[in-house]
Amino acid sequence: MSRKAETSDDTDRHRLPQDVEKDLNLTYHPNVESMVRVCDVVTINCPLHPETEHMFDDKLIGKMKRGAYIVNTARGKICDRDAVVRALESGQLAGYAGDVWFPQPPSRDHPWRTMPHHGMTPHTSGTSLSAQARYAAGVREILECWLEGRPIRTEYLIVDKGKLAGAGAHSYSAGDATGGSEEAARFKKG
Repeated sequence: MSRKAETSDDTDRHRLPQDVEKDLNLTYHPNVESMVRVCDVVTINCPLHPETEHMFDDKLIGKMKRGAYIVNTARGKICDRDAVVRALESGQLAGYAGDVWFPQPPSRDHPWRTMPHHGMTPHTSGTSLSAQARYAAGVREILECWLEGRPIRTEYLIVDKGKLAGAGAHSYSAGDATGGSEEAARFKKG
């Protein structure tokens, strides 16, 4: 049995406690470059922020195992559109799949529609009924706190007084990673 079948690789902005890593048989990688070198399949599951914008560019894809796959269900702009096409055409990547595009919706001439070895689908998200009930309860609590002048729980905060806070400060970094989305406007019907 190969090492990959026995272990799982993980990278995150915030490292798990070492006892949890050991319990789950995880290998911590200090950066994405270290991780992609050993993976046959890389799934992208991170938010889009300045550090992740175009993270998968020619340089990083070139560090991946030749013939590896990328599955992106996070945000289209985490991958450099043209670098993905070049990597598929050269064989550096064996395949690319996902349900996120940049810009979204994609234009009719978006190169990911015709690149080789792709499995692109429309982006449709869904959640369980119990998750939807939790979302609704959380929104209700936030609104009640705001209306009553009570503080909102830290874990519900993304921004407070114009600065990242709570879960937002834990998960995101300041900056603008949405530039270029105006390209989608030229495809809207007038």
